[in-house]
Amino acid sequence: MSFKELKREVYEANMELQRRNLVIYTFGNVSQIDRDKGVIAIKPSGVDYNSMTADDMVIVDLENKIVDGHLRPSSDTKTHTHLYRHFAAIGGVTHTHSTYATAWAQAKQSIPCLGTTHADFVHGEIPCTAVLTDAQIERDYEEETGVQITDTFEHRDPMAAPMVIVAGHAPFTWGKDAAQSVYHAALLEEIARMAYLTRTLNPHSDVLKQEIMDKHYLRKHGKNAYYGQNS
Repeated sequence: MSFKELKREVYEANMELQRRNLVIYTFGNVSQIDRDKGVIAIKPSGVDYNSMTADDMVIVDLENKIVDGHLRPSSDTKTHTHLYRHFAAIGGVTHTHSTYATAWAQAKQSIPCLGTTHADFVHGEIPCTAVLTDAQIERDYEEETGVQITDTFEHRDPMAAPMVIVAGHAPFTWGKDAAQSVYHAALLEEIARMAYLTRTLNPHSDVLKQEIMDKHYLRKHGKNAYYGQNS
């Protein structure tokens, strides 16, 4: 893929965030990796979606050095590159401050699997990270945010739960490419809203029965999945 094509895909994914009402003003960012070239394209820092163009996307390598572009990359770039270095299966990353998912982050709570809508897309709870230590904040805030996330998935498959709540901060999601990471960001916001409403109606709502949770996840994502049409 050429740099121009990579930038175009990342630009379109970033604009989809706005179309889905997941960001306002300059909030949020999306990236996508070209693993053959060892580079990512990412939204520029502090540029409003209404004035942004595909050419404004910035290409950086996995050590965060600018390879192509006339603007500074997102301030969250080090978090994105950390995830690409540690999650080999992912091809795109999205970060938003969408309302309900961010509310769970500010409450520093994982999102429990309360129903089948959640179970269709995430196997188990959507985890919340630990809070950054003072030493991490002082050392390299954005890199350590990535560490927060990868530590949370030390014993969990990041593709079975392609989303995370960063404690006190906001959500990150990922997928096979930028477009799928945005899709997961939209799903996360809806799941977070449903969970909030459920716990508001009944603070003692139990998590979904494990057998139902497994059934709904595996019928879409398991080796014998039967949801949808054969390709």
